[in-house]
Amino acid sequence: MTAEAMETGPGTGRVAGTLAGPGVTVKHDGKRDGKRDGDRPLRIAMLTYKGNPFCGGQGVYVRHLSRELARLGHHVEVIGAQPYPVLDEGVPLTELPSLDLYRSPDPFRTPKREEFRDWVDAVEFATMRTGGFPEPLTFSLRARRHLAARSGEFDVVHDNQTLGYGLLGGPSAIGAPLVTTIHHPITVDRQLEIDAAEDWKGRLSKRRWYGFTRMQKRVARRLPSVLTVSGTSRQEIVDHLGVRPDRIHVVHIGADTDLFSPDPAVAEVPGRIVTTSSADVPLKGLVFLIEALAKVRAEQPDAHLVVVGKRAEDGPVAAAIERYGLEGAVEFVKGISDRELVDLVRSAQVSCVPSLYEGFSLPAAEAMATGTPLVATTGGAIPEVAGEDGRTCLAVPPGDAGALSAALCRVLGDRELRVRLGAAGRERVLANFTWARAAEGTAERYRAAMERSAAVRAR
Repeated sequence: MTAEAMETGPGTGRVAGTLAGPGVTVKHDGKRDGKRDGDRPLRIAMLTYKGNPFCGGQGVYVRHLSRELARLGHHVEVIGAQPYPVLDEGVPLTELPSLDLYRSPDPFRTPKREEFRDWVDAVEFATMRTGGFPEPLTFSLRARRHLAARSGEFDVVHDNQTLGYGLLGGPSAIGAPLVTTIHHPITVDRQLEIDAAEDWKGRLSKRRWYGFTRMQKRVARRLPSVLTVSGTSRQEIVDHLGVRPDRIHVVHIGADTDLFSPDPAVAEVPGRIVTTSSADVPLKGLVFLIEALAKVRAEQPDAHLVVVGKRAEDGPVAAAIERYGLEGAVEFVKGISDRELVDLVRSAQVSCVPSLYEGFSLPAAEAMATGTPLVATTGGAIPEVAGEDGRTCLAVPPGDAGALSAALCRVLGDRELRVRLGAAGRERVLANFTWARAAEGTAERYRAAMERSAAVRAR
């Protein structure tokens, strides 16, 4: 489900188990079942330094992929740091705690003396205090130590875009062959954030915060097996990170098509536009959608926007809402349940993805799966998901509020077009973008990595 809306749902209750080392708790969710994918079940360690299911797509990826791998009969153990991922029944979680320096309600906090356990904690705190983001590095160091202590327990280690120095060294260092998912290069986010900064101090701050991307570039070039979610991301990993093309494999992710499905019983709300966005992340393009909404309302006064995500009290989006007098026409919702999210999307006359760039776009796939017509930009990999303009969606250039408003007006004013786009979108997702297909493709890459590692050892 969409990350900005997720909350703990059915099957996510966990019972604490035993300690697996200092500060490491293993939690189990029950027995696994489900068919195998044609070969012996694999023992998979899935790493996620950032499992937050309420912010960003990494928590969504880990939750759904781990569940579907378990359904194939594999033994998946997720190893993660705070905020811990929400997992479905059948997938155990091993907690590998950090200092949790960015937790709510006291981000950038100063830990108490007794919270420091070792030199890794000291590195984490020092990096934060000097304006950097330490979690990819420090999680990789803790994960390396943890995996080395459990060498031989896993057939493969799957890293979810940590790209930290601690994961280098091959199977001898972490106990199993490594497969890494790079959703898209974070260098793209870095440049967009720097470009959007208001002054030199802001640009300097962003450069320091994104300092970890230098490490990620170095690590990515040394990885033997990289998975990514789209052809666009694959090319950008080559261009931005310098990874050899023959080491990168595309495995599309997808929507939960059982949950995100059409339901004629849910009433369509006239003029409703739904989007998923973090308010002031430039990459998400929400400020352009706000401007477009103002133009749409000049022709269709009942048009209004529901944003699935956190509202910012100030910043470019808040300023745009005030400038265009849209206080009563824009609503932000956060922390809603799975079912509430799906019904919200179903109730919209149009769903919109205004992003300047996406490495895949789960919100697009999820909206299409419900049969809700989609207006989306052509930023990044969005066209790979949304499909052909005029057949499965209406496509507009990123950052073009005028084109966005014209497309929204067209969909809102044409019921026949809404029905046609919605049906074609659902069909496209079912054919190409499901988590079951993602799990099957990922398992194939695991086996290829294991075979390559065995061949290297034999030589």
